[in-house]
Amino acid sequence: MKKPRPFPAVTVTRKQENRIKEGHPWVYAEEITAQPDAVENGSLVDVTGAKGNYLGTGFWSQHSQIRIRILDNNANETFSDAFFARRVHYALSYRRDVMRDQFSACRLIHGEADGLPGLTVDRYNDILVSEVLSYGTEQKKNVIYDALLTELRAMGEEIHGIYERNEGELRKKEGLPQYKGWYGESHPDSCITVINENGILYKVDVENGQKTGFFLDQKYNRVAIRPLAKGRKVLDCCTHTGSFAMNAVAGGASHVTAVDISESALAMAKENAALNHMEDDVEFVQADLMELLPKLVSEHAYYDFIILDPPAFTKSRRTFEHARTGYEKINTLAMRLLPRGGYLATASCSHFMPTQEFREMLKDAGRAAGVSVRVIEERHAAFDHPVILSIPETDYLKFFLVQVL
Repeated sequence: MKKPRPFPAVTVTRKQENRIKEGHPWVYAEEITAQPDAVENGSLVDVTGAKGNYLGTGFWSQHSQIRIRILDNNANETFSDAFFARRVHYALSYRRDVMRDQFSACRLIHGEADGLPGLTVDRYNDILVSEVLSYGTEQKKNVIYDALLTELRAMGEEIHGIYERNEGELRKKEGLPQYKGWYGESHPDSCITVINENGILYKVDVENGQKTGFFLDQKYNRVAIRPLAKGRKVLDCCTHTGSFAMNAVAGGASHVTAVDISESALAMAKENAALNHMEDDVEFVQADLMELLPKLVSEHAYYDFIILDPPAFTKSRRTFEHARTGYEKINTLAMRLLPRGGYLATASCSHFMPTQEFREMLKDAGRAAGVSVRVIEERHAAFDHPVILSIPETDYLKFFLVQVL
């Protein structure tokens, strides 16, 4: 006699069944065809196909359109605390292997890419910063945090506190409260630390900085611009913390102008420049990129290396076309500012802008600017933000180094 399953079963459409079999862990509400009368929010449920075949087990989220986030498709898994500890172990072992000398400032948990849905954990020296966007994961966070601290300390790493940045709008959709603050009683006196990324120092404010305090995903893309910056006049648009600008200085740029619309971002960028004794090497300008670039074109301004790293222009499929137009506009203007043979580094951090579409956009921008575009290199997020091929959402960052001809 077949042993009964410990979790209630939810049946999904054939379309969703195929999607799960291909490796995607999300089950949308509209793809559910049958479910028990009452399922506790955040509890574990089995997902089954139309014929009753087992597909996996995941967290039930009553209020989200992503109704189930599958954790595993092993029918023998009990999902005890040891299961979550193993997931943490795998995630940290991977980072230690691939990040090496950058392990003290990197992403430790990258949500679904590490089998811990809706969870982000970044490390800045002795501080961990977390964000939880899944109701089920929220119920297991104590177990996960304990495993993180235990594992890191076993590696000989000093961790003195976990700061929670649970402010995201997605928490509302999960029926979760929004807040930020230290987790537990033990934590450092300050929310500010200084990290070393590829030889450049950055002040990180885990309480008030963007996202978890700093954008770690461009870690190696910032270094990649150094050889092209040597001896060139560089314009760094949307500089934020000044990271690309300072890497251009480190690469030997002849002149660097760093632009951002945010006064507070520029203040932080100036602090970082001073921290690296580069305050005299970067000219900081507060301006709206959409207004500045046309103005520079009309003035026949000259740069021979331009960096475009704007915030995401689209966070939904509904606004894709508008966003594509925005990307094409700024890239066209940047190409018009460059001489033949000039260089452009350009990025998109939205997974709703697929890589192939970004390539097409660059081709269209080149046509509009009257130039050809030679691709030097296509890059993505740093290794601590792994891409799972069956989960397209994990492949969100596009970074192109190109030359205009």
